[in-house]
Amino acid sequence: LLVMGLDLDFNLPRLERYLALVGGSGVLPVVVLTKADVALQAGPHQVQQRMQEVQARIGHQVEVLALDARQPGASSSLAAYLTPGQTLVLLGSSGAGKSTLTNNLLGSTTQDTGAVREHDSRGKHTTTSRSLHRLPGGACVIDTPGVRTLRPDVDAQTLGQLFEDISALADACRFRDCQHQQEPGCAVRAQISPARLKNYHKLLRESRRDAMSALERQGQLAQWKVRTRAGRERLQAKREGR
Repeated sequence: LLVMGLDLDFNLPRLERYLALVGGSGVLPVVVLTKADVALQAGPHQVQQRMQEVQARIGHQVEVLALDARQPGASSSLAAYLTPGQTLVLLGSSGAGKSTLTNNLLGSTTQDTGAVREHDSRGKHTTTSRSLHRLPGGACVIDTPGVRTLRPDVDAQTLGQLFEDISALADACRFRDCQHQQEPGCAVRAQISPARLKNYHKLLRESRRDAMSALERQGQLAQWKVRTRAGRERLQAKREGR
């Protein structure tokens, strides 16, 4: 379960990172938007609007649920995933409501919970280690510490599956090796939102860097230093009128 709060914790690029992490593992991702009560305070249609934003960004292949983790109805929303022998792993940032949801599913206050900061909706690390709990119905749930930074170990093929809209549109680009940046006739840039495309490029760069050997990374760093030094020298010469 990829848990994200409908408060200031709501962050679509981070959710894409979670999906990239899960995509290479072979497990079924489910997006759980907690704190529906907070969203409703901003307007009666806020929860539905947020769910639509998520589905527009990641597609409809991943189920998206919205709930108040403190209410009894939260467990019924997840009933399809609480069958005997099923294991749920809760992943999300600190303060997203993972431990609150765990307590709700257990029907107890086994996990410590804490308040979140008002200015960013982040919580303290009340959960400091993974913990496995058996639910009354026979399923298991694993609560995990809040994730502050995440760099998924993912390859280009997995990214292509996560960003399948980009992969599909790439066939319509004018150039077969289009990088979807500044090339003319790019079908991807014409259709995909700049925010989603930016996150795709960022994850792709990280993936390619992670695939490099230590020697290749050293060579890339050396090239970057040479280019940076040359740029500084050109700027200095321009300032001096040379």
